[in-house]
Amino acid sequence: MIKFFRQSYAIQYVVIALMAIALWIPAFAAGKGTMGLGEPVIPIFNVIDRLLSFSSLAQHAFAFILLVIETLLFNSMMVKNQIVGKVSVMGAFVFVLLMSLTQTQTNFYPFALSVLFILMAISNLFEIYQLQKPEMNLLKAGASIALASMCYFPSILLMLWVFIALPIAKKGTLRLQLIPGFGFLFVYFVYFAGAFLFSDLRPILHGYFDYFTSIKFSVEGFNLKIVFLLSALVLSTVFLLFGSSNAAFEKTIAVRTKISMTYMLAVFALLLLFLGGNVMMQGLIFVVLAILVSYAFSYISNTSWADLFLVVFLLLVFSNHYYFKLL
Repeated sequence: MIKFFRQSYAIQYVVIALMAIALWIPAFAAGKGTMGLGEPVIPIFNVIDRLLSFSSLAQHAFAFILLVIETLLFNSMMVKNQIVGKVSVMGAFVFVLLMSLTQTQTNFYPFALSVLFILMAISNLFEIYQLQKPEMNLLKAGASIALASMCYFPSILLMLWVFIALPIAKKGTLRLQLIPGFGFLFVYFVYFAGAFLFSDLRPILHGYFDYFTSIKFSVEGFNLKIVFLLSALVLSTVFLLFGSSNAAFEKTIAVRTKISMTYMLAVFALLLLFLGGNVMMQGLIFVVLAILVSYAFSYISNTSWADLFLVVFLLLVFSNHYYFKLL
């Protein structure tokens, strides 16, 4: 199975599309839309949520189309950065699977929208190691994180990841560190200026103030099932990464640098899980795992045991959607 997704022909895309549809059918059948949050710190999500509020079917259709776009973007990013093979849909396969593990994720919610901009930021940062002049990439990365935070506000933590990732990519000068911050602030300047000119800025500022004064880290969103799922995913990823014996797994310095940046991103992904609310909707951890698992599957030499693990995992995921419905 793993060798099948290392290739890129029409049949691979058909299989991935059918898998995505199968994982999302229960959500469409349930017909339960998400409740509007109305939080002032996520203006982009609020606008789209209001436009789709007339129908739960419209919400699910938009979320599914969004998943398709993000899947294509994710796979393109992985191929372009040589994290998977040049002719591979491994990234698309793993991304769809991890972003649709449970019915909770097959809905329209803030993080699902922010993923589009988070992937843009990650892609731009991955590319800077091999660029002589990375200024434009850094500017776009900062702007992308600002847009992501307007969909899912905790994405703002990724600015800290940028500042840590730049030295890893040998781009840690003060001048380069300031550029993504400028891109981030420019987006918010445009937003606040527009709110001041065409709306009332005061309730928006109060909304941000209330958010920052009430934010706290907690374990309220965890239960035994979620802890077991996340532990199984993380441990499986570690075994996949360290269990590979293929010489090709040792890629270029550029690829190893990008994986090191991903390890650092994992720290922030874990932090987001403790911000309260439904842990399955704080999904940066699944994006990180999708990068690492795609990387491991693409270069692992002995695929027999990995294929067995993948088949069992697929059976459990589909059982969760159609029978157990544990999460």
